[in-house]
Amino acid sequence: MSERFYILDNRKAVKTDLMTWSRMMGDPKSRRVANTELGSVRVSTVFLGLDPAFGDGPPLLFETMVFGGPLDGDQERCTSWQQAEAMHEAACKRVRADAL
Repeated sequence: MSERFYILDNRKAVKTDLMTWSRMMGDPKSRRVANTELGSVRVSTVFLGLDPAFGDGPPLLFETMVFGGPLDGDQERCTSWQQAEAMHEAACKRVRADAL
């Protein structure tokens, strides 16, 4: 079960134990990749620290979600910080395009 827990080390996800993971997860700011307000819509990308895929493929450790507007609840997950930054920007572009 410990193979599901990850922390960030210089924006790189590394496997860890439950106790170390729980200490890191206590600080939400340390897990934030990006948070963008677009009018009444918010796009948030965070490091999850857990692999919800349970080992079925690469670990999906980062999540982008849209809060508000027509795309409310849209969600995507990816493996790396760099992918998460790109995923966040793509979600912001979709929100902006939807507002037109």
